[in-house]
Amino acid sequence: MHASNALKDTFDIQKQAFNAEPFPSYPARIALLQELKKQLYAFRQDLAKAVSLDFGHRSTHETLLLEIFPSVQSIHHTCRNLARWMKPEKRKVAWWFAPGRAEVLYQPLGVVGIIVPWNYPIYLAIGPLVGGLSAGNRVILKLSEYTPHTAEVLEQLLIKCFPQEWVSVVTGGPEVGSAFAALPFDHLLFTGSTRVGLEVMKTASLNLTPVTLELGGKSPAIIGEDYPLHQAVERILVGKLLNAGQTCVAPDTVFVPEALLPAFIESAKRLVGQRYPSLRTTKDYTAIVSEKHFLRLQALLEEAKRYGAEIVPLAAGDFEAAFKLPPILVTRVTDDMRLMQEEIFGPILPVLTYQHVEEVIQYIQNHPRPLALYYFDRNKQRIQYVLMHTHSGGVTVNDTVLHVAQDDLPFGGVGASGMGYYHGKEGFETFSKKKAVFYQSRWSLTCLFYPPYTKIKEWMMEWMLRV
Repeated sequence: MHASNALKDTFDIQKQAFNAEPFPSYPARIALLQELKKQLYAFRQDLAKAVSLDFGHRSTHETLLLEIFPSVQSIHHTCRNLARWMKPEKRKVAWWFAPGRAEVLYQPLGVVGIIVPWNYPIYLAIGPLVGGLSAGNRVILKLSEYTPHTAEVLEQLLIKCFPQEWVSVVTGGPEVGSAFAALPFDHLLFTGSTRVGLEVMKTASLNLTPVTLELGGKSPAIIGEDYPLHQAVERILVGKLLNAGQTCVAPDTVFVPEALLPAFIESAKRLVGQRYPSLRTTKDYTAIVSEKHFLRLQALLEEAKRYGAEIVPLAAGDFEAAFKLPPILVTRVTDDMRLMQEEIFGPILPVLTYQHVEEVIQYIQNHPRPLALYYFDRNKQRIQYVLMHTHSGGVTVNDTVLHVAQDDLPFGGVGASGMGYYHGKEGFETFSKKKAVFYQSRWSLTCLFYPPYTKIKEWMMEWMLRV
């Protein structure tokens, strides 16, 4: 009850502040964003250290490249385009409503809530925050209990940037999360698992709060039969092993032409040896975030092995004490394994083989729609075929993950992998009300259709229906 009361007090403070200033000016929004950008740079090393503490170890370079850099770039992109996004958008009117005019006004929604996951606790807080602030909203962030050190530093950063009536931070476990989702937000963005997303949506529906759900799923990678194998393997494994696979858009399965499976495995082993020559001591390979998550990954492997899968480690060693899991391929997988039913969120990559790409398309379309899809091919017709015959939140062709880094592309899932979009202009629009406005002129043709409805007016209406 205490947590609920504190949350409500925070919400009420922001709501009152928004009501007092319901349409922040362009200079005010830019000033907020620029201060955020400044403090992100100032706190970059503290944030990297905090994330590493939370994970047991995470590469500082990964945090800078995957969290700080895209956050800063998002602010830069938003500041460069915000004036254009805020400008009312002119719309056409039918001639019988002339000389009236119509436009769409992008109005701030009010107070928005953002529930942040543990896997990218900086970027997945800052990205939605930039969208919320650019649209003129007040924002409350619920940070993950799995990354307490990061939450503490991020809260210090945000306190330095903003008064609490603009941005507030909430921390705590599942009970706080449930109370947070129950607040009457004007919009709620959740990033996390499909299971928790269902609960968030159910809770938010009691207030008719609109939600954006960024979930996940089993994002497939497909290697075309004549694409250079070594390059495909390198790009797939680089995307898979970022953050030790704890990435919502990491490749979760890979489809390889049947004849190329042995070469794929050998190439994968060689590449891991080159990129991570000593997994035990390297600072470039991230640990699994907690013992709970580490044990879950081990259980997935053990069950798959019992069901007949072949486990193919890509590096030697046992790093259980540090919660580092070596990269692993799994072949001979079947759909009755949990490994093929759940999002993996670790450095384990199931490998399936195929003879014709149509088989892969059919498999993908018969399973829940993923957050991302990766296709490796240089044949434009085949690329278009795959794009037109599959559904996914986003696609990168001939690489992995990089569509997420494009500020001018929307990011979001479809079906089981989520709903709604943000990033760039789509983020601004998600956190805005597109208000339809019609301006009537001093004189208008619509007066010709006021009662009483004479014969001439009936004739005119009949003529209008035939136009």
